[in-house]
Amino acid sequence: MKYILILLASFFISNDLHSQDLKFSDLDKSPLDVVMYRDADQSAIARVIYSRPSKRDRTVFGELVPYEQVWRTGANEATEITFYKDVIIADETVAAGTYSIYTVPNEDEWTFILNTDTTQWGTNYNEENNVLKAPMNVTPAPESIESFSITIVDDFDGGTMFMGWDNRIASLNFKVVQP
Repeated sequence: MKYILILLASFFISNDLHSQDLKFSDLDKSPLDVVMYRDADQSAIARVIYSRPSKRDRTVFGELVPYEQVWRTGANEATEITFYKDVIIADETVAAGTYSIYTVPNEDEWTFILNTDTTQWGTNYNEENNVLKAPMNVTPAPESIESFSITIVDDFDGGTMFMGWDNRIASLNFKVVQP
């Protein structure tokens, strides 16, 4: 009897799910991703939360993402970085905390922007809340990068953040302030 009840319940639940017309194809086209950067002792230094738009046969830089305009640096909500320790970027100390990342792409150099506004929709940019602007190096990607990606790799006394998409890779060095 118990097995018959379980079978009937499974049947009705299954039919109910099919009748709701679930559409996984309607899910976010730019999925969320997280990058954690840790020191040698595995202590957190930085975490980046961002959405990853795809190229999908489009020309990205200069068209989809115009040159010389502030870009949300990803898709959907503003890309967010949390520094768990004070860092130095372009000879300026940035206090531990959470910030939004914006960039201004150009062909040969990008501008990296940290902003105190967080959790907002990515296009809601208020320049008055900028904490830092710093140049980023830009190099051609060795091959086309389909989905926008961010990673951080170890560097002497800190790390280098890389942002890659389409045919470009932008990079920014930072150092961890030593106590």
